Amino acid sequence: MRAPTAISVTSDESSAYVIICHNIRTYRSAGVVEVIQGRLNAEKALRVLEGCQVSADHHEGWRYFFEKTDLKAGMDPAQATEIRQSDLENRESESGKEWIPLIARRSLLR
Repeated sequence: MRAPTAISVTSDESSAYVIICHNIRTYRSAGVVEVIQGRLNAEKALRVLEGCQVSADHHEGWRYFFEKTDLKAGMDPAQATEIRQSDLENRESESGKEWIPLIARRSLLR
């Protein structure tokens, strides 16, 4: 007799995801709506949000998407928005530093 096999938890289900509301026309973000554990839960929550969305908001360009995060599931959306924004700004400033040597080299070649 074989021992029962354990159900493996994929990394997608053990990871947290943020659901974000943004405007595809203006590129404006309304921030994090929710921080959820597991990809399947995030997909389900996304469908619920899209189903409850007022058609005028959808027409104006407001959409939802989710992405993997290292934030803790269930945390306050406003706090998650602040942390996510800070992380994005830090990454942008770091990537900007990579361009400085390239710009300097180009100015020397002129």
